[in-house]
Amino acid sequence: MSKTVLITGGTGTIGRHLTQLLRQQGFQVSLLSRESKPVSGVTVYQWDIEKGHIDPKAIQTADHIIHLAGAGIADERWTDARKDKILTSRTQSTELLAQALAKNPHKVKSFIGSSGIGFYGSDTADRPLTETSQGGSDFLAQVVRAWERSEDLVAALGIRTVKLRTGVVLTMDGGALPKLAQPVRLGAGAPIGSGQQYISWIHIDDLCRMYLQAITDESWQGVYNAVAPNPATNESLTKAIASVLHRPLILPNIPGFVIKMMYGELAIAVTGGNYVLNKRIADETTFAYHYTDLTNALKNLLQ
Repeated sequence: MSKTVLITGGTGTIGRHLTQLLRQQGFQVSLLSRESKPVSGVTVYQWDIEKGHIDPKAIQTADHIIHLAGAGIADERWTDARKDKILTSRTQSTELLAQALAKNPHKVKSFIGSSGIGFYGSDTADRPLTETSQGGSDFLAQVVRAWERSEDLVAALGIRTVKLRTGVVLTMDGGALPKLAQPVRLGAGAPIGSGQQYISWIHIDDLCRMYLQAITDESWQGVYNAVAPNPATNESLTKAIASVLHRPLILPNIPGFVIKMMYGELAIAVTGGNYVLNKRIADETTFAYHYTDLTNALKNLLQ
């Protein structure tokens, strides 16, 4: 008898890849969505976070929940309204799930919550960071701290809870990589700012396989840094993209103040960096990466 995995944010980039992987592995997949548009091969249930509504059947039929929902961090400039949405879309949705789990009969065995390496602060230079490192104090760090606190409400119900603090996800379906690769293709690529800021990356296939293992391996519990073993600097990433695409890099670095003028406060997400280590994944799990080498990951995605 196949198990059912309920995914929130399932129509996003990670959710689509994850749905495909789970179905290949024999899981039934259902989605929680604001809209009732049908999605091929999956059951779609509705929820309205602002109104506090969730279809109870979504909870009652689930064996596992993967919670990915949240407004995109880098989709828009950080106005006060946007910052509020980035925060509340994560905390309110998680609180709603915790409330639904508390008041509905269910058979949910695990809750795998998305989180982010922004927990440590947007710019921590080359200081190695593990799951036990202290959190930062800037906007993103505050968001992630509140986000993880809301996930603790699920853990308090006795449900095994995993939090994957995700790094920069490499995929051509969204996120940073298409934005970095396009100028390089056009011969206009260049490192950003000093170029020495670290990017703690992970290939989307490895991330989705991590979610799968977090469901199937009951020893997984608590916080894990969902990053590949070898962080890269912005400059080395840009050079690796150029090498894989066989394009030259002839322009000087793009000054940080230009990025600040373009993006406002959001610029810190581009000019800052983190050297995040996957210590718990490496030391405590049997997870085997397919992509630990940045060039191999880029070849897979760009060629």
